[in-house]
Amino acid sequence: MSAWVLMPAAGSGRRFGGELPKQYLCAAGKPLIAHALDALLAHPGIAGAVVALAQDDPHWPRWTSLHGKPVITCVGGLERADSVLAALRALPAGVADDALLLVHDAARPHLREGDIGKLVDAATACADGAILAAPVRDTLKRADADGCIATTEPRERLWRALTPQAFRRDLLRRALEAARAAGVAVTDEAMAVERLGLHPRLVEGREDNIKVTTPADLALVEFLLARKP
Repeated sequence: MSAWVLMPAAGSGRRFGGELPKQYLCAAGKPLIAHALDALLAHPGIAGAVVALAQDDPHWPRWTSLHGKPVITCVGGLERADSVLAALRALPAGVADDALLLVHDAARPHLREGDIGKLVDAATACADGAILAAPVRDTLKRADADGCIATTEPRERLWRALTPQAFRRDLLRRALEAARAAGVAVTDEAMAVERLGLHPRLVEGREDNIKVTTPADLALVEFLLARKP
């Protein structure tokens, strides 16, 4: 069964700074969003992508296909969950309710084929879905109100959530709509699914699958992409 990609790309990248949204910043000769879409649509298990853009986005290159697969666009929302819901609604009519959907950050360009395959296999086998993630390896400190260390937190069984995150179409829609109805601003799709009492599977992915949030991240991604096979 082929999966579809949903890519929320309506953000302005305020935390990064600058006039150009970070998904359109260039690294290794092309925009971050182009690297992200290219990695996903090159995979044989992916059928197409829906990208949620800002209203009248002047930067979108107007792709309609990549690797011979359709790239559809829609207007996203102010929050990530709004954009993912908009992309869900823009899927072609023939995409079934039990179709697997992969939600991926537009500014996370260094995604490897092996991780996509592991995620698709895990999400196909687990009804609650699956996400790429990385175990926490650093020592964690909790701060007090004065910015001093209050305590050291145990890191066992803690993971950093990455993307893509993969869920069946109907489950993802129900989860996001339930969070919206409850007024909960979810920070990733797994959080919305967890609110339904479900337990998505953690799939260990490469730690260099980083999201560009700061100029230092962009420099690191440039280094990684320049050396990607």
